[in-house]
Amino acid sequence: MAKAQDMNSMMKDMMGAFPVDTKAMEDAFKNQAALSEKLSGVALNAAEKSAEISNAWTKSTLSKMQEMAKAKAEPADYAKAMSDFASANAEVAAENMAAFAEVAKKVQMDTVELMMNAGRDMQEDASKAVKKATDDMTAAAKKAGAKA
Repeated sequence: MAKAQDMNSMMKDMMGAFPVDTKAMEDAFKNQAALSEKLSGVALNAAEKSAEISNAWTKSTLSKMQEMAKAKAEPADYAKAMSDFASANAEVAAENMAAFAEVAKKVQMDTVELMMNAGRDMQEDASKAVKKATDDMTAAAKKAGAKA
């Protein structure tokens, strides 16, 4: 029975010698939450800009359709109105597609920048954590060596 107690005591001492840094875990969680907030901001900003582009495009199309829907004096005027609508719509479509491409490009650039900054921060945090763990383990080993 005495041997079992010694083993339990030894395991307890050994586990107590391994320092656990809860602050590092809290910091990692906070950093992840901050990154998620920034990425969500990028996505929501893009969604807002895309909605604005879509709204303007819809309004433009509807106003052009009103012009096309008006009664014409000559049958040829209907063909001209359809042709004018199609060419104006093609021009507006090209402009809006370019605007959507700009939104996508900005999202990509912002995301890459955020991820690079996060990677740099994680690398720094990992280096600090490894150094601290090494220092703590060295101190624990010295302390254990002094007891022996």
